[in-house]
Amino acid sequence: QVQLVESGGGLVQAGGSLRLSCVASGRTISSYFMGWFRQAPGKERELVASISWSGASPHYADFVRGRFTISRDNDKNTVYLQMNSLKPEDTAVYYCNDRSSRWPWGQGTQVTVSS
Repeated sequence: QVQLVESGGGLVQAGGSLRLSCVASGRTISSYFMGWFRQAPGKERELVASISWSGASPHYADFVRGRFTISRDNDKNTVYLQMNSLKPEDTAVYYCNDRSSRWPWGQGTQVTVSS
């Protein structure tokens, strides 16, 4: 079973940046499409970005395209999300998982963007 631990969230002003990390343990994630998801209060969890096992062909939701960058380091069993030009509407708890959400969710990391 894979355990996922997200970190790097915090409070930032609009226009600021954060870099999130997700470390997986229990098995290697190098052969899996990985994704970053987020859930805002009162809303459904949504996919923000995903990345193939090789790091090629990242996919972004329209609401973050051009501002967020997903990457991975398979040697470290880690996935990253660089978030720039943050907006108040990006406020949410951010999670990583396999793109099909096959593993138990971690605790997530809170991102709060003030206006």
